[in-house]
Amino acid sequence: MKRELKRQQTWQLLLDTTQELIREKGCAKTTFSDIMERSGLSKGAIFHYVKSKDELLAMILQQKLEETNSRFFEGVIHEDGEVRFAGPMSAIANSLPVLEESRDITNQIFMYLLGRSDESAVEEIRRFYEQAAQFSRKWIETGQEHGVIPQSVNADKTADLFMLISFGLRVRGFIASDKKAFQIGDFTKLMVDILQPEKKSGR
Repeated sequence: MKRELKRQQTWQLLLDTTQELIREKGCAKTTFSDIMERSGLSKGAIFHYVKSKDELLAMILQQKLEETNSRFFEGVIHEDGEVRFAGPMSAIANSLPVLEESRDITNQIFMYLLGRSDESAVEEIRRFYEQAAQFSRKWIETGQEHGVIPQSVNADKTADLFMLISFGLRVRGFIASDKKAFQIGDFTKLMVDILQPEKKSGR
């Protein structure tokens, strides 16, 4: 048990240190030497967990996805024990503005990996997309299982649509001006309209 705890602590130290350095220097200028010096971990210790810098950055993306997933499921069950749409939707809506923040760690890593043409970086971005889509699909299916999202909603297509928009917003955060026709609020409304079509038609 102590060994596993030590392993988890070392892994978290590695992730936290890497994020600190990215905030200070950016992804491109952050090196394994920087991480070793800041964390006190040896090169061998780091390579025990990851094989490359791209893999390490991808693991940070993975952690961020899992944190969002946890917040979603924390909001699924209401205080009275009932499953409600508002709680988990609120958790998702609160996370959306981050998509356009160019200084956000997830977006910095996303753009860094997206800008690299080597096979490992492309594979990590593909894995990130697929995992994000999988979580999104699971959220929709969970809502359907509990009767708060109608079965008529196609979970696969809807999850893919949400991923296309969210990934586009990440890129736009780095290249677009302040004038945007499609805002985060519009994305939130679109999600609600798609996931709750019966309420929309009933208004």
